[in-house]
Order: sequence, then structure tokens, then C-alpha cells
Amino acid sequence: MRQPGDRAPAPEPLALVQDLINTNDIEGRHDRLTEPAGLRGFCADHGLPDPGATAEDLAEVRRFRELLREVCAAHTGADLPVAERSALAELTARAPLVLAVGPDGTVRAAPAASSGTAALLGRICAEVLAAEAAGTWRRLKACAAHGCRWVYYDHSPAGRGRWCTMSMCGSRAKMRSYRAGRAGGAR
Repeated sequence: MRQPGDRAPAPEPLALVQDLINTNDIEGRHDRLTEPAGLRGFCADHGLPDPGATAEDLAEVRRFRELLREVCAAHTGADLPVAERSALAELTARAPLVLAVGPDGTVRAAPAASSGTAALLGRICAEVLAAEAAGTWRRLKACAAHGCRWVYYDHSPAGRGRWCTMSMCGSRAKMRSYRAGRAGGAR
């Protein structure tokens, strides 16, 4: 899978979430989840059980993936519209979580379903909750370049990154801004 520029992948537990969202490489125009076999491959690559997805299940996973991308875009300062928040709540309602208690009394969220796409969505939700608890969730961001939207983990000290790479998307955005300023000043 593509990893733009010098960005290191997200730490656990966000690596799985990042990988799911980036199964759709918008700039490269390649979507790994166009067929149920693509979802089976994704799950196999991550040691997850085959969800036995139908075409309808696959459409649900793809919708979930793109809604998560919108949430990651909100981490760069964009507003997440109410419609997207509602759609995400509706999708995740079908992927309930349970409290998994370890032998030492530690707790974590775990998918209530043991198979199918509900289990996959539940697993992703559990990872998001673990990242939120660890304070790392807001560092998973979608590139602000509309033609890119690659999801990356912002390792910068201040956590204010906006582009997947400064050398590609950041430079393009700054050049467009510069040119627009020059064109506006020439009037």
C-alpha cells in the first residue's frame, strides 16, 4: 500500500483504521474494495476473519470507510456535517461493542459480533475508541488536498499537519495560494 513521502504509518491501534481508509487511493484512482474478494484480502492481510461479505455488505464497509475519512478530515479543521455524523452513527449501531475484561481487571471495547461485516466494523470502532483513550485519534488526518485525501498519521510535535506530504500536496497548495495572490495583486 502506498505511503506518501516521509510519513511513517500510524501507531497501533490506528494502523488498522488507516489501512482500511486508504484501501481507496483517491489520487491513484485505485480502490481495493470494489469486489468482496478485496475485502477478504484486506482482512487476511490484517489477520482478521473472512467476513463473508455480500455486495451489500461491501457497500456498507465502503460507506463506513469514506465516513471515517470525513472524520479524519475534520481533524485538520474541516467541519463534519450533521448528515455524515448521523450516517456514521447509523452504520455503527449495527456493529455493537461489549466490554472485554482482562484477567487483571483491565477493560477494552470489543466487537459483540464474532463474524461478518458487523464484527469488522465493531473491530474498527474498538480501535478508534482505544486511540481516543490514548489521545492519538485526532492525529489521524485526511490530506487537505481534495484530489488526494490520503489518510496519514500526524507525527509532528504540534499536531497541526494538513497534508499527507509537504513535498507533494503541501507544495502544490502553497503554490496555488501564491499564484492566486499574485494574480489578485496584478489587478
